[in-house]
Amino acid sequence: MRILIAEDDSILADGLTRSLRQSGYAVNAVSDGVAADSALSSQEFDLLILDLGLPRMSGIEVLTKLRARNSHLPVLILTAADSIEERVRGLDRGADDYMAKPFSLSELEARVRALARRGAGGGGTILKHGRLEFDQTGRVASVDQQALELSAREVSLLEILLTRTGRMVSKSQIVDHLCEWGDEVSSNAIEVYVHRLRKKLEPSGVKIATVRGLGYCLERETAAS
Repeated sequence: MRILIAEDDSILADGLTRSLRQSGYAVNAVSDGVAADSALSSQEFDLLILDLGLPRMSGIEVLTKLRARNSHLPVLILTAADSIEERVRGLDRGADDYMAKPFSLSELEARVRALARRGAGGGGTILKHGRLEFDQTGRVASVDQQALELSAREVSLLEILLTRTGRMVSKSQIVDHLCEWGDEVSSNAIEVYVHRLRKKLEPSGVKIATVRGLGYCLERETAAS
């Protein structure tokens, strides 16, 4: 899952970035509204954490332009202004959630998880696929209640495929959701991640199909005969 943080307070942005990365998310940060709008116009993200008081272009303007492009990207607004009017204004412009500064990192991460689930289709915290279960809160995969040993990249890859079961996911989409700016991830590297994950899922009967030239697909469960 890839998150964009638009926050001009460098200390807060750095703290949020480090905390979310430790939780297994790919995170990029910008410090002004123009940079945020440019990133959102040209790249894919799974969540936007948006400060309203950005320089060069306000957070409200960034949000308004985002929704004008018919984007349904989940947006969590951060602001030092805790007035009812500010909350209503942000929500009316298309924000999904709202947090007033100061806030606890644990609460913010809980809201991030909730918005991520909503953006993926509103499912619960546990994704199930046959004998495989994936806990989106704890970011732990298990087969028959036995935890699988997965790297951070493998966990993120599994989540991408599970939330798109039965649909084709291209290598470029995987890179977009898996990687941060500056990460140099080759096509071969994606193949390695998929190969490793496939091997770990084999005992559960969960299959990742490869369609040459198109991408990968987590096969739907077949009904028992």
